[in-house]
Amino acid sequence: SPTRNNVVQMHFSTVDYVIFALLLVASSGIGLFYAFSGGRQRTTQEFLLADRSMSCLPVSLSLLATFQSAVAILGAPSEIYTHGTQYWFLGCSYFLGLLIPAHVFIPVFYRLRLTSAYQYLELRFNKTVRICGTVTFIFQMVIYMGVVLYAPALALNAVTGFDLWGAVLAMGLVCTLYTTLGGLKAVIWTDVFQTIVMFAGQLAVIVVGAHQEGGIAEVWRKARNGSRIAGLDLNPDPLERHTFWTLGVGGVFLMLALYGVNQAQVQRYLSSRTEKEAVMSCYAVFPCQQIVLTLGCLMGLVMYARYGEESPLDKGYHLPDMVLYFVMDVLGQLPGLPGLFVACLFSGALSTISSAFNSLATVTMEDLIKPHFPQMKESRATLISKALALGYGLVCLAMAYIASLMGSVLQAALSIFGMVGGPLLGLFCLGMFFPWANSIGAVTGLVAGLLMAFWVGIGSFVGRVSASAPLPPLNNDRSEFLPYNVTSMPSGLQALYSLSYMWYSAHNSTTVVLVGLVVSLLTGPMNEKELTPGTVYPLLGNLLFFLPERFREKLCCIMPLEDKVTNLQ
Repeated sequence: SPTRNNVVQMHFSTVDYVIFALLLVASSGIGLFYAFSGGRQRTTQEFLLADRSMSCLPVSLSLLATFQSAVAILGAPSEIYTHGTQYWFLGCSYFLGLLIPAHVFIPVFYRLRLTSAYQYLELRFNKTVRICGTVTFIFQMVIYMGVVLYAPALALNAVTGFDLWGAVLAMGLVCTLYTTLGGLKAVIWTDVFQTIVMFAGQLAVIVVGAHQEGGIAEVWRKARNGSRIAGLDLNPDPLERHTFWTLGVGGVFLMLALYGVNQAQVQRYLSSRTEKEAVMSCYAVFPCQQIVLTLGCLMGLVMYARYGEESPLDKGYHLPDMVLYFVMDVLGQLPGLPGLFVACLFSGALSTISSAFNSLATVTMEDLIKPHFPQMKESRATLISKALALGYGLVCLAMAYIASLMGSVLQAALSIFGMVGGPLLGLFCLGMFFPWANSIGAVTGLVAGLLMAFWVGIGSFVGRVSASAPLPPLNNDRSEFLPYNVTSMPSGLQALYSLSYMWYSAHNSTTVVLVGLVVSLLTGPMNEKELTPGTVYPLLGNLLFFLPERFREKLCCIMPLEDKVTNLQ
């Protein structure tokens, strides 16, 4: 049946439906297993932190799966197909983006024995800063969840006619079920299972697709002839969408916002048995991330080898649907394999959403409810945490509906994530590296960062929408994202709005730190004596090691990070 724009549709076989259903059943099964075994999720410590008993491997795969969502699985190949392999240089940012969390953020968070990353903000500043951080995070995750849930369902519906809201509801409800029943342990182990499914699905497509095109060498030759293989682009212009600098340097800030201070990831570090295992799990993510990125890029190249410039986009498909169209086209004759890829896609979505539910329940419980009811019984607290996970599950379904009214999905999700993740990263950096920053500075900085983020973000979005003439999409420039003619360079505000979305995180976190420091110095900087021990990482002390101690003392940057901080709760 032809649907929007007379798109030709393909159909799932029974085997595909069975494989897809098996994924949902297996995920629910893992959740039920942890609901009825072990401590049966009777304490908040077990429900929210898996009893701090997880080993390195499941934690690292879970860290990987959390942000390896369906948006990325659909987004990376279509990015490579349309713009070439420049995007692959994002891999350079993973190195610093994971080393810094491993050696700076994890030791600080782990030694303070926190449950929520935002407890840190109260220990370092005060309660107001903590609540501001928590509310900002809740806002960020709720929006992101909707996009993550809706994107794969939309693509599936466009290509196979699979019922759109049926898919959204199936995913949302299964996810809510195992997160609410099985707690963080269930979330981490389902992530492990889903990561394996993701790898299998992508590999199947690449192997079969490359084989049909005559081998990987032939794929590479076609991509090279179509000038899809990009060299190192060292253009320093921050307005270029993807260059080595925007991806390799801007990407570091995006990675820090994800792997350094995002509650969903911090919670996994904190669930590790020891600090060393937490650091090791962060290290283990590095090779996995590179593999995931490479798989996405290879898939984009195989796609290009198959279609060349005769894009499925001409048949009325939209960019995110293109990957699924290609999958159905390549694997359509092999019953079961399209189902595997769709399972891979939905695994990405499930792992991201379940982490969001769990981390949202954690911060709401620890930061917004517990402080008001210090006498609350453990059983009651656990029950409320489960109710919160359930509640956020329903909110997520509502957000998916709102996402259905939004436009370009990958860019939207990443931009929102960068918009809000950047200021939060700035807030933690302000507290961790600058001992003299005070709470007034922190709140003012965060507000300034968020205002800046939304001003630039909304400005660029409005600019794109009001773009009059459509520009040719396949040039390797910023044309499809920007309102102005490529020949005329933007100036003033227009230039700010055309900033590459990869710089959002860096730009916004820097705003927070600068504003925060200026305000702190004007309103009376904090003294090193007033700080809670263990909340400041001696970054400046390490950088300015050549200065005599009395100068460093004046700058208040010699406080060492304590090895064993006593429990401060």
